[in-house]
Amino acid sequence: MPTKAEQAEATRAALLGTARSLFAARGFASTSTEELVAAAGVTRGALYYHYTDKRALFEAVFEDLERELVEALLAKLSAVADDPLALLHGGVEAFLDACLDPAIQRIALLEAPAVLGWERYREIEQTYGLGVARAALQSAMDAGVVTKQPVEPLAHVLFGGLVEAALYMAAAPDQRRARREVGAALRTLIDGITSA
Repeated sequence: MPTKAEQAEATRAALLGTARSLFAARGFASTSTEELVAAAGVTRGALYYHYTDKRALFEAVFEDLERELVEALLAKLSAVADDPLALLHGGVEAFLDACLDPAIQRIALLEAPAVLGWERYREIEQTYGLGVARAALQSAMDAGVVTKQPVEPLAHVLFGGLVEAALYMAAAPDQRRARREVGAALRTLIDGITSA
C-alpha cells in the first residue's frame, strides 16, 4: 500500500505529465482544467491541492521543462567539460537541437512569456538557461579562450541570441534549414568573442 507521500507524488507526476502533453499539443488557453483532471485520472480537488490554479500548473510544467533541458545539455556536454570553447559551441548546438522539439517550442518559447508574465518568465529563464550561459562564458574567460569582459552583459547577449534563434526556427516553414542557418550565425558570434 503506497504511503500518503507516495500517493501525493504520483498525483503530482500524473498532473505534470498530462499537463505537459496537453499544453504542448493544444496550448494553455485551449486546455481546460476538466480535461486535465480527466486525462490525469485525478479529481479537481487533487489539482487544486497541488496547484493553486491552471497557471500554477503551467509554471511547474515550464520549470520542469527548463530543468530537464539544462540537465540534458549538461549530460550531453560532459565529454567536453574540460574544453571551454567546445563547451560553448556544443552548448549552442545542443540547445538549438532541443528547440526543434514542438513541446519546447510551444511551452517554453511561445506560451510561457504570455501565460506567466514577462517578469516571472525571466526569473525562471535566468535560473536555468541564462545561468548556464553565464557559467560557460565565465569558464571560457577564466581559461583565456574568450576575451575578458563583464560576463553578465555578454551572457544576456548570448542567451538572447539563443532564444531569438530558437524563435526564428519555431516560426520557419523549414525548421531544419532554419536550424542550420542560426547554428552558423551563432558559431560566427562565438568565434568573434574568442581570444585570438
